[in-house]
Amino acid sequence: MAVTLKDVAEQAGVSRSAVSRTFTEGASVSARTREKVEKAAAQLGYSPNALASSLTTGRTKMIGVVSNNFQNPIFLEVFDLVTKGLQDTGLRPLLVNLSDETDPANSVRMLKQYSVDGVIVASSTLPVTFAEAFQDAGVPVVHPFGRQVADPKVTTIGIDNHAAGRMAAETLIARGYRKIAFLGGPKDATSTQDRCAGFLGEASKHSGVETSVSYASSYSFDGGRDEMTRLIQEDLAEAYFCGDDVVSIGALSALQTAGIGVPDRVGLIGLNDMEMAGWANINLTTIHNPIKDIIRESIELMKDMLSSERKRPEARLHSGWIVERGTLRLLV
Repeated sequence: MAVTLKDVAEQAGVSRSAVSRTFTEGASVSARTREKVEKAAAQLGYSPNALASSLTTGRTKMIGVVSNNFQNPIFLEVFDLVTKGLQDTGLRPLLVNLSDETDPANSVRMLKQYSVDGVIVASSTLPVTFAEAFQDAGVPVVHPFGRQVADPKVTTIGIDNHAAGRMAAETLIARGYRKIAFLGGPKDATSTQDRCAGFLGEASKHSGVETSVSYASSYSFDGGRDEMTRLIQEDLAEAYFCGDDVVSIGALSALQTAGIGVPDRVGLIGLNDMEMAGWANINLTTIHNPIKDIIRESIELMKDMLSSERKRPEARLHSGWIVERGTLRLLV
């Protein structure tokens, strides 16, 4: 039979409430009592029941990790970092797939049923109304990869998408490309919009540079491949800034299938620096997205929200940098 709190109390020669306080974060218990209880628990192989503890404290330590972009392999890396990071800090991740959800109210009801203490919205394509709905319901929210604005309604943290777009345009122009294009993910994704705006804004500063814009149906391999297949039938640019690595890899596949050399005929630069981008058969030049730092800070911000009075929402921006590989021509 499972070892109970009562068994530990009898072994330690203390009350059951003393055992409960020992395993309740922040509860008052003397050093001598704690030592006796922990020794008895170790001898009996006792582990406190997390669910029972939540009934006592009113806190589940459960954090909803919600997203809707499971087609993109980069989010496997994101989920790995988020879940491990939460577990390492004593919090419990609850992964929620909102791919087919359109009503924020439904998501709020679902997460409240699980009594989550907070929500991490790990998506750049999920409308901001979802994060705002969680916060309006009294649930602490951090939105990594969300859109940064001057007066945010929820705490956001992510790469500076405008700066990344500018960096991509600067890089292509410095390599001698004069007919450049933006191939983004879904048009309504805020990350796509901001990367495109930065790209076009920088390109407009350079005379003799032509630009064009197109969008993949999703941040996915198939989305990038299908859109580049369409573009091949029209007038190809000399180089493309694909607003995401997986879109870039799909575009690369389409070009290779059509017998169009990369980077000899068409150059490509992506964004994220996902693990797959460095594979020898892909070798994608890209902009590094400091995802590890973004996730680490997101978890730190969530812990702060849970341990103190709610703070005013803030926006934090991180810089990216070029990772040189083999899909762009060398500097001229």
